[in-house]
Amino acid sequence: MKRKAAALTTALALTATMIPAGFGTLSASAVASTKYNYGEALQKSMFFYQVQQSGPLADWNQVSWRADSMMNDYVLGGWFDAGDHIKFALTNAYSAVMLAWGILEFDEGVEEIGIADLYRDNLQYSLDFLVGCDLGDEVVYQIGDIGFDHKWWGSAEVYLDKLLLMEGTAERPYYTTTDSNVTGEMAAALAAGYLVFKDVDPTLADTYLEHAKNCFRIADETRADGNTPASDAMYPSSHFYDELFWAANWLYMATGDQSYLDLCESDYIANLGLESQSTELKYTWGHCWDDVQQGGTFLYAINTGDPEWIAQAEKHLAYWMTGYGGKSLTYTPDGLPWLFNWGSLRHATTTAFLAYVGAKHFCDGDTTQAQDYIDFADGIMNYAFGDNDLGMSYVVGMGDKYPQAWHHRTSSGAWNDKWSNIGQTEGDDAKPHAHILYGALVGGPDQQGNYVDEIAQYQYTEVAIDYNAGYTAALCAMVQMYGGTIDESFPPVEEPKWTEFFMRASINQASSTYTEIKAFAMNHSAWPARTIEKLSYRYFFDISEVLEAGYTVDDITVKIGYDQHSADEGVMSISNPIQYDGTVYYVELTFADGTVVMPTGQSEHRSECQFRIAVPDNAQGVWDASNDYSFQGLTQGGEDAMVDTPYICMYDNGVLIWGTEPDGTTPDDVVVPGTTTTTEDGSSTATMLGDVDCNKELTIADAVLLNRFLAEDKAVSLTDEGKANADCNGIAGITTADAAAILQVLSSIISFDDLSAPK
Repeated sequence: MKRKAAALTTALALTATMIPAGFGTLSASAVASTKYNYGEALQKSMFFYQVQQSGPLADWNQVSWRADSMMNDYVLGGWFDAGDHIKFALTNAYSAVMLAWGILEFDEGVEEIGIADLYRDNLQYSLDFLVGCDLGDEVVYQIGDIGFDHKWWGSAEVYLDKLLLMEGTAERPYYTTTDSNVTGEMAAALAAGYLVFKDVDPTLADTYLEHAKNCFRIADETRADGNTPASDAMYPSSHFYDELFWAANWLYMATGDQSYLDLCESDYIANLGLESQSTELKYTWGHCWDDVQQGGTFLYAINTGDPEWIAQAEKHLAYWMTGYGGKSLTYTPDGLPWLFNWGSLRHATTTAFLAYVGAKHFCDGDTTQAQDYIDFADGIMNYAFGDNDLGMSYVVGMGDKYPQAWHHRTSSGAWNDKWSNIGQTEGDDAKPHAHILYGALVGGPDQQGNYVDEIAQYQYTEVAIDYNAGYTAALCAMVQMYGGTIDESFPPVEEPKWTEFFMRASINQASSTYTEIKAFAMNHSAWPARTIEKLSYRYFFDISEVLEAGYTVDDITVKIGYDQHSADEGVMSISNPIQYDGTVYYVELTFADGTVVMPTGQSEHRSECQFRIAVPDNAQGVWDASNDYSFQGLTQGGEDAMVDTPYICMYDNGVLIWGTEPDGTTPDDVVVPGTTTTTEDGSSTATMLGDVDCNKELTIADAVLLNRFLAEDKAVSLTDEGKANADCNGIAGITTADAAAILQVLSSIISFDDLSAPK
């Protein structure tokens, strides 16, 4: 195989900064003419990858409605694959290598808009997971069971609670393999990761390269696939020599070791895919998780400079653009090159990235050809942002019109194991998603350019880490050519769209000697989804008429008649009457473990209890419920009579979280205890970490104010005390992570005591 000697003088050909004239011309003049903000799009794609984080969230994670999850996985971290909660080494690796390729080719724009560190942080999150998946002589290729995962619709944070309930275990299975398709893709990603981090964090980069070499060793020694049965329902392998070819090129670039290219020439190329009924190397289809032959072709052409391989890469672009060799791609009526009904925009935007790479490396001064590639790629990307007959952005949270029913469990905020198809049904099932999944590229339109915005139609509405991967890489090229800006106030602080914890009740029975109440403790949490261990609620009543009749509070009996959890003895208990104020008393119903009330299904999101408060049977006419505080607004009549009532109050470890107490106290009146700090002169000053507005209360307003301050809102200023209070996550410097910590306290994810001033 011929090679240009000059092309072999460096192992880092991909990081060269030379851009063809076509790129340069646009880079200098196109900022004013572009109508989409590609910097914002790239920023929001980073947000999507943060949403996908499994395990302990990174301290830089900006998603206020996510929390730690899957904390006992065999390998922590990594990205959830799509709108589900499975982790695949294959798609993590494919997505990571594409993100790495994007910033390696087009780093200047990413640096210029100020999110290069965030970009690398997101990339590292997945790469570190891949390092953990490398067990030495085999790799972990999947964590989680597809069967269970896909039959349950709920949030990642409460996944293990549901798993324990349904399967009797909170342990997620993991599966190992030596298959070349998985280990080869891992090797490619880790080698690319080395290139990204070698000048930023050499120690980390060396770790990636060490594991890249080991994964490649396994892949090359195995030279087989078909041993990943747990993932075959979603990611069956079609071949594996393409992954070996792809990985060898990345390792050559990372090491400069000629032996990797020699393996391509001697072993891999002869086994690559061919066109149907032809001896010609394949140039149709698209670069994706299962077929990286085209990406390998591009790299091999760049690494060798061989005109034959450059021509082979150009065949692929020609096929997508205008057709080649009598074969051409179908286009939708409104102009999208359309390959396949699953992830049509995933394929198109990935090919757009390859076109940008082709414009940079293959045109050899031919500005017309470079411009053709760029125009083709721009057309695809702008189609995704709204240049289509529907006038709709296919990126969630971009533009004024975008999909509303994307297929994603955690962002839906479902508490009852049901998805919502907005506009299709009535009641709870028609609610909007709890959260906006900013930056997620949906699957896209069908061959006729139609789009069905329904969760169940996931060939249109699916989102996935691999869908966003090539798209994100292409955005790196776009911000380098056209510039763009990020939104300094992004992400917005989300306020709950519905009440998360509340009480629902009705009168079961009532007489002149007793009141029997049917009560539901409700958990509809989604900011984030969570459970409360020390959960209780209080029913308030007035005993003035009992006292007037000559009885005392000791004559009042209370008991639970029915408990939804009665099969598990001791889950619920009821107190004797406790004085609140004067003749007003309450009984407190306490869960031994409140996590049994969880937003995971139709029976779990509420806990039913029927309880009775009574005087002796011979005290006829003594009991009068009409003056009882918690009795007001309740009616009798079965399930239909159940109403949400603020007069039965709910508590988290004794702190009011729902309802209004008889004296008018509401959750907004509850003050989180402050701390005491010592000033330089030795005097003590009472402060409250997180109290940004310095009103001695910790509320959502503090997080909102801090985010506005960080966004340089000119209408916002903080006092010195406010700034000191704002720096509350234990890390010096006020950032969005401090705002997130405040929200976590308010959501009971962490306690106030977990806040800390910088050490």
